Amino acid sequence: MPDPANRSPRRPLPDAPGVPARRAALRLLDAVLRRGLAIEQALDKATTGLAPSDRGLAHAIAAEVLRRLADLDGLIDSATRNRLADDAKARFVLRIALVQALQLGTPPHAAIATALPLVDGGPRKLVHGVFGTLMRQGVTLPEHASLPDEAHMRLATNWGDDVAAAAAIAITQPPPLDLTLRSDGPAPEGDVLLPGHVRVRSDMPVPQLTGYAEGAWWVQDLAASIPARLIGPGAGRVLDLCAAPGGKTLQLASAGWDVTAVDISESRLARLRENLDRTGLSAQIVAADLLKWQPEGAVDAVLLDAPCSATGIFRRHPDVLHRVRPRVIAEMAELQAALLPRAAQWVRPGGVLVYATCSLEPEEGEAQIDRFLAEHDGFAIDAIRREELPDGISPNAQGWLRILPDMLGRHGGLDGFFMVRLRRAG
Repeated sequence: MPDPANRSPRRPLPDAPGVPARRAALRLLDAVLRRGLAIEQALDKATTGLAPSDRGLAHAIAAEVLRRLADLDGLIDSATRNRLADDAKARFVLRIALVQALQLGTPPHAAIATALPLVDGGPRKLVHGVFGTLMRQGVTLPEHASLPDEAHMRLATNWGDDVAAAAAIAITQPPPLDLTLRSDGPAPEGDVLLPGHVRVRSDMPVPQLTGYAEGAWWVQDLAASIPARLIGPGAGRVLDLCAAPGGKTLQLASAGWDVTAVDISESRLARLRENLDRTGLSAQIVAADLLKWQPEGAVDAVLLDAPCSATGIFRRHPDVLHRVRPRVIAEMAELQAALLPRAAQWVRPGGVLVYATCSLEPEEGEAQIDRFLAEHDGFAIDAIRREELPDGISPNAQGWLRILPDMLGRHGGLDGFFMVRLRRAG
């Protein structure tokens, strides 16, 4: 009989069709929920070697789990005698199988067949049994998703129960596609909520939409397009700080400004260069740390779209509601408090500074401006005017703008934002 010690180790069998995409989705969920990474940050490594279609499927499965996490976990807990740990692989795999069967239209037999291999020698019978029990019960997900408890509490405390309820509605389905138009070139048909903008409801890939090849537009949420609009058209010098991926740079260049776009991320600036090439617009691009970089002389306008917790973009990036904790918000607020006065010193007398964050946290918006104005008497709020905004949105009494999840809901909603226009005394 051969000596067992001399046997070659058994190699794992290759995954069956469909399993690699689910395995990548598992890696994405692990990166977000256990390691606190953004889903986009983890995407390349998690999907290495996958075809584009499988990469897209992995992302779709993981994102849908994150949209519905609380509701999926409620179903799992209802069918287990002993509660599975939050980070148990069996729970992760059940989330993946259930969201496919209940939300993505995958036949139950295919959902469980492609998920079970992910258990990797673990409690396969448990996973199969829980899934089968729930399917036989005919369970469904609620019409609107349940937010993570901590995110719901922050929203309700800061903005009220109605806004928290609106956020639960907003996260339930992926948002429509917003396009900012460069000119009168070809563009897809859609809803026009502001001049130079179109909201498209289409399942077609972005490169196949009318006008893409001609560079007639770029993808940009309507809320994200407003800060550059507040600077308006011009022929002077403007700094677009924290510029990547570049929608605001394109807006400013299209409006006639001489734009210098600054961002610390070389990889994100690569996307900006690609969009400049596609649209035929131009800007000077600088990869630099704003806490160390210095422009040559004062400029006419500065747009600071500051780094933030990004809790306002949860419709497109549901991971933020699961990984952003008070510590992250505090760290971002500290960075903003350093960047804002630094950016302000680069504005010429009489010039404009627009500060914006895609955050729903007052610490990253209203509190920043209250502190800045208390310490810098050379700046004052240049009130945002009602006619600069879409119908249904108004600036508040202070003259700044807070966009919340309950705004323009019947038109598809908006990302959450804070923005203010400041003018330096002449």
